[in-house]
Amino acid sequence: MKTDGIEAVFLTTHNWGKTAKFFQALGFTLEFETDHHSGQLRNGDGPYLFIAEVPASEPPDAQIVLKVPNEQALTPEAIVDVVTPFEDTHWGTREMTVRDPDGRIWRLQAPGKAA
Repeated sequence: MKTDGIEAVFLTTHNWGKTAKFFQALGFTLEFETDHHSGQLRNGDGPYLFIAEVPASEPPDAQIVLKVPNEQALTPEAIVDVVTPFEDTHWGTREMTVRDPDGRIWRLQAPGKAA
């Protein structure tokens, strides 16, 4: 199995506006904002940062998303603990989650299926 590095960092927050301003003060540029208190920022050519607001009842979280060239890049023996198999996302990619030996959850993102 081969990944193509870090695709993104997904953050959840209790205050989208304040968190977006925080990262903009650190040099990130807002690429787009959704109508449901989330958006994508980027700083240079590196991974993008996607931030989504969650209710106060949910703890803020951070996940690193690894990019894979396609689903076939992952052989069954390469992944020990698949939490969720590849599924379509509402933003046009395919995503899988796996658990590492220490119990952390990792997202793997592949391009969406061609229309």
